[in-house]
Amino acid sequence: MVVLANPSVVDQIPLLPSPGHRDTFAAVPVVDLSRPGAARAIVDACERFGFFKVINHGVATATMDRAESEAVKFFAQAQAVKDRAGPAYPPFGYGSKRIGLNGDMGWLEFLLLAVDSASLSDACTVPSSAVFRAALNEYVAAVRGVAVRVLEKMAEGLGIAPVDALSAMVTEQGSDQVFRVNHYPPCPAFQGLGCSATGFGEHTDPQLISVLRSNGTSGLQIALRDGAQWVSVPSDRDAFFVNVGDSLQVLTNGRFKSVKHRVVTNSLKSRVSFIYFAGPSLAQRIAPLPELLGEGEEILYKEFTWGEYKKAAYKTRLGDNRLAQFEK
Repeated sequence: MVVLANPSVVDQIPLLPSPGHRDTFAAVPVVDLSRPGAARAIVDACERFGFFKVINHGVATATMDRAESEAVKFFAQAQAVKDRAGPAYPPFGYGSKRIGLNGDMGWLEFLLLAVDSASLSDACTVPSSAVFRAALNEYVAAVRGVAVRVLEKMAEGLGIAPVDALSAMVTEQGSDQVFRVNHYPPCPAFQGLGCSATGFGEHTDPQLISVLRSNGTSGLQIALRDGAQWVSVPSDRDAFFVNVGDSLQVLTNGRFKSVKHRVVTNSLKSRVSFIYFAGPSLAQRIAPLPELLGEGEEILYKEFTWGEYKKAAYKTRLGDNRLAQFEK
């Protein structure tokens, strides 16, 4: 069943230029986690773009395919069935069109889920299907492992000791991890008109990093040159894409860039994506790491806890500069 079919819904969603061939970001940094130079490559990508693609990550294709297949089945259900799994706010479950509580809209439906350690939280009863839940738990455990490896490589590349200086923020008791499954149905209303509906509006992620995987449908775009240029990221369902989040930008005193990104809908194909958000515990202090500061280097951000930043972030619109109020 195709959801969001009511044409009046489209009127509420911002339009974006349809991506063309010239908009493709051919220079996406690719990090091979199996190679010795991975740590240096990650640091370079985070400094230049705040974004990179990970290959040879060790996650079984079957694990990714099983989660995707079950997600497709879930979103194909009748709308009334899916609505019983919501609303997503507060704090977790199924949502449609409305992104957050502050008026942002997108041509999508989604599941927003809490993660406890390496699996979905028992307190989060969605999804109720045992098969779907098992598939997601297998996927979450695997992608969390990728996030930990990436954060350890970051620490190595930055020269931070111990090697788990960053990853421990995610693996410690009480870490604030979130998992999101997004479904962007086809939006044929604008086919041939040179514009597309916004799937997910432009924003940065507030956590340390986010790790994304999608099916073979394109739609993800990132901003270059401080938002002056938007480029489309070629889809690769066998790879993971990693975004630097606001918290990691602060920890590196702006050396790593929190990448602004968005999703543009496809006129003919649906897009399904999985995003793991690696966040620390609510009490974790976020401030530039002293070992990364050069002699006499100006500290750019006030210290805050992840809980304080998360609370502030959820009061904003997607496109707002959340870090502005914490800049010195």
